[in-house]
Amino acid sequence: MLGLMAARQAGLDDPARLRRAERTRSRVLSLELNKDRDVERIHGSGINTLDIEPIEGRYMLSGGSDGVIVLYDLENLSRKPSYTCKARFSVGRSHPDVHKFSVETVQWYPHDTGMFTSSSFDKTLKIWDTNTLQPADIFHFEGTVYSHHMSPVATKHCLIAVGTKSPKVQLCDLKSGSSSHILQGHRQEVLAVSWSPRHEYILATGSADGRVKLWDVRSASGCLSTLDQHNGEKSKASSEAANTAHNGRVNGLCYTNDGLHLLTIGTDDRMRLWNSSTGENTLVNYGKVCNESRKGLKFAISCGCNPEFAFVPYGSTIAVYTVFTGELITMLRGHYSTVNCCVFQPHFQELYSGSKDCNILAWIPAPREPVPDDISEKFLPQHLNPAYEDAWSSSDDD
Repeated sequence: MLGLMAARQAGLDDPARLRRAERTRSRVLSLELNKDRDVERIHGSGINTLDIEPIEGRYMLSGGSDGVIVLYDLENLSRKPSYTCKARFSVGRSHPDVHKFSVETVQWYPHDTGMFTSSSFDKTLKIWDTNTLQPADIFHFEGTVYSHHMSPVATKHCLIAVGTKSPKVQLCDLKSGSSSHILQGHRQEVLAVSWSPRHEYILATGSADGRVKLWDVRSASGCLSTLDQHNGEKSKASSEAANTAHNGRVNGLCYTNDGLHLLTIGTDDRMRLWNSSTGENTLVNYGKVCNESRKGLKFAISCGCNPEFAFVPYGSTIAVYTVFTGELITMLRGHYSTVNCCVFQPHFQELYSGSKDCNILAWIPAPREPVPDDISEKFLPQHLNPAYEDAWSSSDDD
């Protein structure tokens, strides 16, 4: 914020930018549970994953432990103060192509709402046609699928990165239907994958071996670097494994929106921020970040805010941190059981969260008290201090 103020004062930045940044910041800091907006309850078991399409920010997908996928319309079509976000369709247990086991990740195709993807513990990744609700393609794997991700910026490839029980990262090509391309380097199962929003060929992966690797999928060797929490300063005689990002399983990855930094979470109850270009641990201290999940953890980073915020499932609450200072701003309370996922809606700075309690909750900025344009005379002081009275008089009054 100080940087924005200095740039504005020096005439180097648009004055409106500071106003927009402060407005979005105050909106995020005032997030509260929206008691007037319900999300229709369809899932019969815990909700593992949410995704809001990036085109309009109107439609949201959810995936549950029961294998069910639901699409919600977030728009208030009734125009009433209190309303329910209705489910437009669901791939329920009676659907012939429903996932047999828990759905771990759902994602919209980044460029339009005509397609979405889902992956599951049933060892499959499915590509769905939104209009027909039929799978356009199905990829099968030898082990449980924990996570998948499509690049939000790719124009020259249609690769989906998939993390499975195998230490090999699978790359599925939507154009050819092939999943033969693999990235080798991890020693245990791959729990989280994320493409860079800045470079379409750069991929980050997190594994149960405690390592986070950055890959350039065009390169024959593949791996660009393995992130080291000690920045290369750990003694070689140490019993800790070299080049580990966490002292536990790495089960969460999320890039900042400019792609310059990567946020990681591990079962060592630590969250770390990395410079994605140099691979350096920035040493931001977030304190203890409770993480009891044995699979992938879906957290979110705000978009369009200054500073940026991280929304992290923390038991039955959601912890809100400032990304670059590590400050814990607030804890959002409303769920009755473990929160598994959250997703940020940047158009209105809203947050949605899914939990083991089968509920999806909407968190919106608290409404501000309206300031009247004209102030009634009764609010003005009736008698001014003599020091502020107008002592001048015209010659007519003399």
